[in-house]
Amino acid sequence: MTTSARASLISWDNIINIQLVFVPVAITLEFVHASPVLIFLVCCLAIIPLAGWMGKSTEALAATLGAGLGGLLNATFGNAAELIIALIALSNGYTDVVKASITGSIIGNVLLVLGFSIFAGGLKYPKQKFNATAASVGTTLLVVSAIALLIPAAFHFVSSTHARERELSVEISVILFLAYIGSLIFSLKTHPELYAGGAEDHHPPTMTRKKSILILVLSTLGVALMSEFLVATVEPTAKQFGLTEVFIGVILVAIIGNAAEHSSAIMFALKNKMELSLNIAVGSSVQVALLIAPVLVFAGLLLGQPMDLVFTTFEVLAVAASVAIVALVAMDGESNWMEGLMLLCVYAILALAFYHLPV
Repeated sequence: MTTSARASLISWDNIINIQLVFVPVAITLEFVHASPVLIFLVCCLAIIPLAGWMGKSTEALAATLGAGLGGLLNATFGNAAELIIALIALSNGYTDVVKASITGSIIGNVLLVLGFSIFAGGLKYPKQKFNATAASVGTTLLVVSAIALLIPAAFHFVSSTHARERELSVEISVILFLAYIGSLIFSLKTHPELYAGGAEDHHPPTMTRKKSILILVLSTLGVALMSEFLVATVEPTAKQFGLTEVFIGVILVAIIGNAAEHSSAIMFALKNKMELSLNIAVGSSVQVALLIAPVLVFAGLLLGQPMDLVFTTFEVLAVAASVAIVALVAMDGESNWMEGLMLLCVYAILALAFYHLPV
């Protein structure tokens, strides 16, 4: 790692650590029954560093377990912060917010995170290359995800009972979960060479296994607590600013849950490791669609808050448009800053559309 890259990483770590002060602030505000809007904003700021530490501890723990188990651990905990937020929202009956956060994560990762990574890396390097076959597998899995959202929405228009919609959603969730297991076997066992070209330089673990586990547990508990406060203030915050819960889920919750973790995608792009950036952004979207969404459907059954995969027409169109343009960008195995700008433009258009949706 170059001196400048190390300096930028240290600078980002310092910012993350400073933001931890918002955790006790959020607890204090909740204890004194402060304004829900203020609690919402502070919790947003508190979750970002906690999610960052979850990512660091997971990576350090993965480094001590070997490539296979390490890769599985990273895949499992990659979206842990977002899953915790969604589970708490689901347990409180905010199914629309949960569905919106799924939509937001998919389009946010492939448009905002990948778009900014390609744009930033492209400003420094005229052309950046990555494995086109691995990218194709990722984008094709996203197409499968889009189909999985499209079919229940189409079924909704021809079905007369919600029970059938929920039954279909559970069955599709099983298929998606199996597809996710298949993607893990493909990337970790049968075709790991497709992803080896973007492997990061090997460094000794930054912390011991015991310390990694301790930090992972503490940060997970912190995210759960902040998420509880956050979810409780979603409705009053939406009313205060005249926003829909869908906008909060698609844009705000999705960005908050992924901000710290996916800053690494941008840093890798700046170090001309676009393959890693692509794997982080597209891989995270695939994980949300094939793992997080089915888990939430199954969890809804256990929590007594049935959740289906019937997304709104606009959400389905947003995901389909996002998948289409990222497939076009990734198909040739190379990128430039203009392609990143186009992804960012599509994200901005969709964000504006969600903002203007009627309350």
